[in-house]
This record gives sequence, C-alpha cells and structure tokens, in this order.
Amino acid sequence: MSDDELDELRRRKLSALQRQVSEEQRQAQMQQELEGQKQALLRSILSPEARQRLTNLKMVKPEFTEQLELQLIQLAQQGKLPIPLGDKQLKEILTQLQTRRRETKIRRV
Repeated sequence: MSDDELDELRRRKLSALQRQVSEEQRQAQMQQELEGQKQALLRSILSPEARQRLTNLKMVKPEFTEQLELQLIQLAQQGKLPIPLGDKQLKEILTQLQTRRRETKIRRV
C-alpha cells in the first residue's frame, strides 16, 4: 500500500469514528432530555415524601423503579391517580405489587 492509500484509509476511519461519536453524543443528549421530562412529570405527580421513597427504592431496584415510574406517569395522564400521590398511597401501590410476586420456596430433601 502506498502512503496515499494509507492516508485515505485513515481519513475514512477517522470520519467514521467522528460520526459514531457524534451519534452517541446525540443519543445521550436525547436520553438526558427524556429523563429530565420524566423527572418533571414525577415532581408534579408525587408528593416530596413519595419522591424520596421512590429515590430510595431506585438505589436498590433500579429496573423495577424505572418501570414503576413509567406506570405512574401513564396512570396519572389517564386520570387514574390522585395528584399529588402521597407516600401512604405509594406504599399501598408498592405493597400490592409485592404481593403479586410469586413466592419461591426451597425445600431440602
């Protein structure tokens, strides 16, 4: 390969990497904007105590909390939740979700 061909390959690779980085930055920015919108909606839906409970739960079970936040937003938009949702009501929802889970029992023989 000649130097010109190597330079051309380097330029192509560099431009491909730059496009990839800019696409990743754009996606990260969109993700941040969506997260900000979600948090703003949750601030309007939940009382401060309920938000604190949800934040504490997010540290322990982030996937579960993510799904719960989306469900709370959907229910609030449909008018099926009292706004603001208090800590006591959030506890009741969490208790109901916890009882739906199947208990696993391990028996040793």
